[in-house]
Amino acid sequence: MSSSTSPSPAPDSSATTTRTAAVIPAAGRGIRLGPGAPKALRALGGTPMLVHAVRAMARSRAVSLVVVVAPPDGAPQVRTLLDDHALPDGTEVLVVPGGDTRQDSVRLGLAALPGDVASVLVHDAARPLVPIDTVDAVAAAVRGGAPAVVPALPVTDTVKEVDPRTGGAPEPVVGTPVRARLRAVQTPQGFDRATLAEAHRKFAAEGDGATDDAGMVERLGLPVVVVPGHEEAFKVTRPLDLVLAEAVLARRRATDGF
Repeated sequence: MSSSTSPSPAPDSSATTTRTAAVIPAAGRGIRLGPGAPKALRALGGTPMLVHAVRAMARSRAVSLVVVVAPPDGAPQVRTLLDDHALPDGTEVLVVPGGDTRQDSVRLGLAALPGDVASVLVHDAARPLVPIDTVDAVAAAVRGGAPAVVPALPVTDTVKEVDPRTGGAPEPVVGTPVRARLRAVQTPQGFDRATLAEAHRKFAAEGDGATDDAGMVERLGLPVVVVPGHEEAFKVTRPLDLVLAEAVLARRRATDGF
């Protein structure tokens, strides 16, 4: 495992581009989980969620490099945190400082990739329990020629489109999308590296920046395809999610020795 905190050298155009890397933006604070440590550093089964997310990417048969994008002033601390926890052998882990928004952090993660990386997986640190098979399926679809790939699950609830109101006021319904056509998107999202880099160059951050990289590729007019997601790849956003994640991890440890 690499212990570098500096960006890799500029891409070498003569390199053979074959590798797949994962970028994990982890510079946010996650206020919906309440006060305390940034969401990515909250403990799950006694281990920070970020460490679980890095392990999930590093265990993939497809991923040979994981770039963790830390808070702007916290890269050394994140490096130390990762060094203090066992990570799978054979996968390089690089830590770089992030930006003010998720979009800025993904862009900085892309800039740190060496020239031999052809495809990129962008993964939420707050999805610490994504199964390896899901990661591999996304990577395989990108290697198969898809410029952008997202794992997703069918939506089980009926969804209403509304005219938003503030302050808890009743909101008029303006439409009911056909549920069979809807999918709830997860991560990692996978991309041809050049395609994702072009999207980040073309669409500069506005406000809080883009929260969905696949949406940026859609704006380029390029196809985005869906592969099956997994129910355990849910996002830990609220305290109840953390309770569910603890239960999933306990089951894995009891049945799989995870």
